[in-house]
Amino acid sequence: MTLSVYLSGEIHTDWREQIVAASDGLDVSFSSPVTDHDASDDCGVAILGAEDQKFWHDRKGAMVNAIRTRRGIGDADVVVVRFGSEYKQWNAAFDAGMAAALGKSLIVLSQPGHDHPLKEVHAAALAVAREPEQVAHILRYVLTGELPK
Repeated sequence: MTLSVYLSGEIHTDWREQIVAASDGLDVSFSSPVTDHDASDDCGVAILGAEDQKFWHDRKGAMVNAIRTRRGIGDADVVVVRFGSEYKQWNAAFDAGMAAALGKSLIVLSQPGHDHPLKEVHAAALAVAREPEQVAHILRYVLTGELPK
């Protein structure tokens, strides 16, 4: 069995790389949003033209990014959404909701300090992990039935 995993959320740390490395040897394909913050913010105006107002600048970028996000989540078997400690990832909450609405297996990666604000997101998830390695352990278990050593 091959798993397609979409890694969504916080882009300021290497959590994605940690999951990919810890999943070495598993039949998993990973995808994600664009993680270059400037490219993600500016893709709309770079492709569709400049905007005088920041609202419309951001909206163009959000809409272009949504094409990639919808495809990635739609094609995924498992969606992992990371909520980092330093930044508010409103888009991550949207991605988690979209994954849940589409019936995708959702894993949330967040720290205990976010438990209360994310209680509804956590309730939609099939697992709430604290560390990237735990996500890889879940993927290994799903694919092989093996528990961590």
